Amino acid sequence: MRDVLPGEIIVIGEDGLSSIKTHCGGRSSICIFEYIYFARPDSVIEGTSVHMARVQSGRILAETAAVDADIVIGVPDSGLDAALGYSQESGIPYGIGFIKNKYIGRSFIQPSQIQRDNSVKIKLNVIKETVAGKRVIMIDDSIVRGTTCARIVRLLREAGAKEVHVRISSPPFVHSCYFGTDIDSEDRLIAHNCRNTEEIADYIGADSLAYMPAPSLGQLLNKSGLGFCDGCFTGNYPVDVSHAVYKNKFDSKIHEN
Repeated sequence: MRDVLPGEIIVIGEDGLSSIKTHCGGRSSICIFEYIYFARPDSVIEGTSVHMARVQSGRILAETAAVDADIVIGVPDSGLDAALGYSQESGIPYGIGFIKNKYIGRSFIQPSQIQRDNSVKIKLNVIKETVAGKRVIMIDDSIVRGTTCARIVRLLREAGAKEVHVRISSPPFVHSCYFGTDIDSEDRLIAHNCRNTEEIADYIGADSLAYMPAPSLGQLLNKSGLGFCDGCFTGNYPVDVSHAVYKNKFDSKIHEN
């Protein structure tokens, strides 16, 4: 019927639906990463199509980080829509470069590096006919620690890609999230520790690397009346986090002792 307002309470009773809005009216800041990664592409959040937001991110990347190539591919699933937008804006053909194993969960939230590496090995298979002998633009939604992205770039090299240019449909993760998203502590974020994108490109084995510019994030939400949180990218959080504790309960207990 409609989106539930921030702070709104919907009551379903014998007399039907009723709404309590006494908690509403304050500042609201929806997580921008919902549009980039978490939400299903067929979702419409606060009037903005997630699919179209991701297509728009790809268009912005094509405008701000153009590169000569033969084909554009996306890393499933959220990178696919952004790759489509990059292709539409650049005129470079769009192709299906990966087949995803649907039974493997999100690898970046798994607790150990060995588990993350093993998941990537069975999560994605490259379609060699798409990339062999070609200059490839690979669109992904984010880079957290860099290890998963490095593995994916290596898969493309092993499949015969001549060049691999990585484009990321979000800005660099340089800060932690204190509101529920599983973004690691700052000392484990590759963009927090590296001085520039060239260092990250070298680490992941890419010929070039570019991110979505943080000032362009607002262009993804052209129909939403809400503000948005981009604290993990900019450090500008919607509330004070100066007294925030370790996100991981076990890490917190270890540091307490």
